[in-house]
Amino acid sequence: MGTTQLEAAPEPKYWHLKTTLTEALDNEFEVGQILPNERDLAARYGVARATLRQALEQLELEGRLQRRRGIGTTVAPPRVGVDVSPAHDRWPGAPGDDWQIDGSERVEVPAAVARLLGRAVGCPAHLIRRTRRAHGQPVATEELYLPAAPAGAETARAALGALHRRELQGQERTVELGSARAEDARRLDRLPGSPVLLVTTRYLADDGPAAASVATYRADTCRLTFGDTGAMELLAS
Repeated sequence: MGTTQLEAAPEPKYWHLKTTLTEALDNEFEVGQILPNERDLAARYGVARATLRQALEQLELEGRLQRRRGIGTTVAPPRVGVDVSPAHDRWPGAPGDDWQIDGSERVEVPAAVARLLGRAVGCPAHLIRRTRRAHGQPVATEELYLPAAPAGAETARAALGALHRRELQGQERTVELGSARAEDARRLDRLPGSPVLLVTTRYLADDGPAAASVATYRADTCRLTFGDTGAMELLAS
């Protein structure tokens, strides 16, 4: 049986431009420097602005550029390594947890979280919002859901204390690429729709799922490290 050779697809124009821009970032620009506006860049490289935007979006996704409110597009610093290895013997909020609590409230569980927790959509839960920082800058936000938080555990610390009295059996964690929602973008000082990494964790007790969290990491500044503990499931969006 013969073999069929596929013809090489032509390289998209924006991809060739991205390669050219990468070389310019390496040789002509410094970290933090503001790039010329889109009109000037498009004229410099002889491309349409739509092609330029595609190349810039790809460079932002790869962490080479940052879009900053009121400033423009700047050259990004090297990504910060952030450890997201699952600590199988530790609940969220336990000693050694470097997340900061921003606030909490009683809510109805949304559909995506309900599936993680094995609960009905709209069942009551305690939502705790947290932020993670690196080098003084916010690099991630988190929504942590604790279903059926007991009466008297209205505060975030009380709800976490009730969770810590249970025995943790393990964690299940996934990572996927996503876009920043408006609220997460505001808390991370990003623009809505900016590329982010979504780390979803389900915490298991002896009687099933006991908590679930969705953490939103800045894709332009974070390099997630997983260490040697636990397997991670990498999902392409």
